[in-house]
Amino acid sequence: MGEESTTPDLVELTQQAFDAGSRRDIDAIMGFHAPDAAWDLSDLGLGTFDGAAAIRGFVEDWFATWQDLVLETEEIVGLGRGVVFAPVREEGRPTASGGHV
Repeated sequence: MGEESTTPDLVELTQQAFDAGSRRDIDAIMGFHAPDAAWDLSDLGLGTFDGAAAIRGFVEDWFATWQDLVLETEEIVGLGRGVVFAPVREEGRPTASGGHV
């Protein structure tokens, strides 16, 4: 009988992370991050967040800007070597707004 892989399924983990985001479950989201993780969102003009505390702060601030927020993955593809590609549709209603984006 062959041994089962102990390597996590990155496609499934990525889906779980986005599902946690749709639930606004910050503790679950942070469970996917190492203490020294970094988010580089500078290409979006949002800056770089070094460490779990900085990432948590960004996520809390981001969620505070939304009354309703849904993160819907279109497809998650494992590209190998620990890399996934995941286009995501984000929609919701900004706080203090009747609009929907």
